[in-house]
Amino acid sequence: MSEHCRELITLQLGHYSNFVGTHWWNLQDASLFYDPDTPLGEIQSDVVFREGQTSGGHVTYTPRLIAMDLKGSLGNLRQEGSLYDPGKDTSAVTWEGDLMMHKESPPQKNSFLEDLDKLDNGEILAEADFSTSHSQCSASAPLTVDTVNNQLSRLQKNYRLEGSVKVWSDFLRIHLHPRTISVIHQYNHDGDAHRLEAFSQGEALLQGSVLEDLEDRLHFFVEECDYLQGFQVFCDLADGFSGLGSKVTEMLQDSYSGQGILTWGLAPVNHPNSTPMKDLYHLLNCTLGTMHLSSHSSLFCPMTLRGGLGLRPTSPVTFPYLNYDPSLWYHSSAILALALDALTMPCRLRNNSIPMWQLSETLAVSGRKVVSAYGAVPFPMMHGGSLPDALSPFSRTLPWKPLSSCSELGDGCCYGQWTTLKGYEGQRLISSLPLGTPPPSPLHSLHSGEDVLASYLSSFYPNAPLALQLVSTPSKLTAPFPQMFNPTLDTNGFLHSETPPAGSSVLPVLSAPVLTSLQSSPALGFWLSDLHRVVTSFDIRRVAPSFLSQGLEEGDYRETLEQLKLLSRLYRNDSGGTTRSSSEDDDDD
Repeated sequence: MSEHCRELITLQLGHYSNFVGTHWWNLQDASLFYDPDTPLGEIQSDVVFREGQTSGGHVTYTPRLIAMDLKGSLGNLRQEGSLYDPGKDTSAVTWEGDLMMHKESPPQKNSFLEDLDKLDNGEILAEADFSTSHSQCSASAPLTVDTVNNQLSRLQKNYRLEGSVKVWSDFLRIHLHPRTISVIHQYNHDGDAHRLEAFSQGEALLQGSVLEDLEDRLHFFVEECDYLQGFQVFCDLADGFSGLGSKVTEMLQDSYSGQGILTWGLAPVNHPNSTPMKDLYHLLNCTLGTMHLSSHSSLFCPMTLRGGLGLRPTSPVTFPYLNYDPSLWYHSSAILALALDALTMPCRLRNNSIPMWQLSETLAVSGRKVVSAYGAVPFPMMHGGSLPDALSPFSRTLPWKPLSSCSELGDGCCYGQWTTLKGYEGQRLISSLPLGTPPPSPLHSLHSGEDVLASYLSSFYPNAPLALQLVSTPSKLTAPFPQMFNPTLDTNGFLHSETPPAGSSVLPVLSAPVLTSLQSSPALGFWLSDLHRVVTSFDIRRVAPSFLSQGLEEGDYRETLEQLKLLSRLYRNDSGGTTRSSSEDDDDD
């Protein structure tokens, strides 16, 4: 482990969170590279990965992760994983007594998982290059430069998994530690019976064996950390996991006081086999989850590509250089993971890193612990161009899109924001005009990338506190990240300087620049107020009595809604800035 590494422990709570988390960990794995002759990179992978050893003495790298899901959600993945499988480690102790075996046919593996098995078993593949880091090869061989380089000598294979991804393990490319996966057997992932649908069902789960199992896993990962900076929590917001997440974050807050808790509330664009009643449940779960998760976290950010969390959202978020299917969790979770790779970057840098508590204190001022996320995925930089060139076309409108269903007000008011530009490697951050050439914009006359980005953002938010970071290293989009990019992008995710000839083959995008912003602003006040207004517009006892019958007390429900209303008031702009027409003042009266 690197000296003075500030470790993070990640928790993934729910099936969609595990979709997003799987893409996120695949991205982290692609950034790993073990070569003592190579200079250390910008990203400190030891923040989120742990080094271990098999019983045969082989070095392993696995996520410092606890992933919770329901019975039947793992597909081909074994709960204990295969990294320490005796079949892969000939030095492990084996049982020599009598055995009785009962075999069940496993789900059929897609082409990616089949190739991954071959790679793990040491077979040479003619077409597949997973850009495999040492976390993959260390399962069956000692960690050596030769081993890594041999694995890197494959060709990129473009998998089309859109029709074969059923669960998140269908595109998981890394090995997990045996203590990572926790299966909740009280509820089913599929079928109509025993579903985790309501907030109070999730709340009631964290007791007895589930609580003991979680505490045991937490203690294992916490005790091996030297400088634990906190926990990042990916939590499903629209189902019963929002209730479980509220209890988990409350336990973390009580048991590990002083540690940061950064929670991302995740919601897909749509749910399979949904009904009007299920949609109502989703709304109620999102509302209760937002209030409880934010109260128990250092910072809480909802993330979704839905046009809103209400019953009648607008169209899903669109991105000018992505051709994605919003209905596919495999696609939408990939976009959120790519954005999260940049959003979480401040806590994972080797130099000039920002500990989680500092990030939280910067944005969560005066009790405003709910923040919103925005992202340009990918950020449109021209190959061979500069950052001023990329920003100049966006002089009137910011280049990013809302990732929290919370649109910016455009009034220039923002209590604070943290902006990250990641992946500009090989491009210029400042203009290089010939001597004597007048700059086409004020941005072209600045002398550092930080000044360029800060000047650009201050034109939209002239008085807002701003923190920003520029990270050259791109997000590497190795298989099986979905290839849903516009043909105008080259393999590095930059815009072609010339239009590709018609009929030319489209090469896969192997990396992408991303611009993200984490904000605390008055827009969140309207967002929270709208959420409160929708759920108070109907009588839950008449419309959704079954939601209360799951164990939620009506008094607690009303109290939570009142707290949500008070929270929305914290985001009011009383400085004379722009406001919009709203019935909020009538509600307050």
